[in-house]
Amino acid sequence: MVARQDAKEPFDFTVAMRRLRAAVRPYPKAAMFELHDEGHTSVFEQLVACIISIRTLEAATLATARKLFAVARTPERVAALTVEQIDELIRGSTFHRPKAAHIRAIAHATIERHGGALPPDRDALMEFAGVGPKCANLAVGVATGLAAGIPVDIHVHRVTNRWGVVAAPTPEKTMPRLEQVLPKRYWLEINKLLVPFGKYVCRSPRPKCPHCPLLSMCRQVGVNAVDPTPPPDVGVASEPAAAD
Repeated sequence: MVARQDAKEPFDFTVAMRRLRAAVRPYPKAAMFELHDEGHTSVFEQLVACIISIRTLEAATLATARKLFAVARTPERVAALTVEQIDELIRGSTFHRPKAAHIRAIAHATIERHGGALPPDRDALMEFAGVGPKCANLAVGVATGLAAGIPVDIHVHRVTNRWGVVAAPTPEKTMPRLEQVLPKRYWLEINKLLVPFGKYVCRSPRPKCPHCPLLSMCRQVGVNAVDPTPPPDVGVASEPAAAD
């Protein structure tokens, strides 16, 4: 049963972010942030990991990125591999063959055009084939801690539209609209929080609204049916569909 809209409180991002931090504490971190904590902190590593993550489950993204980085984690080491070798290493991700070609091309360009280190520049990263605004924003943000823009993946898109704070048909169109209303101090953290929150609580198509800490503020846009069962214990739930 979806709550009456006239009973909802005004949406407060400060309160929402505080509640989200507590809600996702039991769950695994989003893949990019987990890789950063494991020491993969360069813009190059973060960009490569984000390319791997496209249309790929979080668990598969982590395993695949770790497999590649165990062999090659610098532009020089990646550039020394053939496309076939990279393809074999990232086979756990979807569309691995074109991704392998993109990754190798980025490694060569990093050496030839950027002296072996990618700049923390969103526009420069988006010049590469296979790199859109989400990956550019995420790579720069996670590597530096400074958000050039909001990394809007399918979770951020779905949840923020469901909240009713934006109304946009695609993640690409959600990004500029969300940047107009979300305080900049939350631009990077919103992705960090909403990836696990979107996987375990605000799921598609039947979110677990009765157990959502933001229910009093969320407009539940587009929600026609909810899942009354509580969010699963970590390690018990099967992973939902691909994150992006």
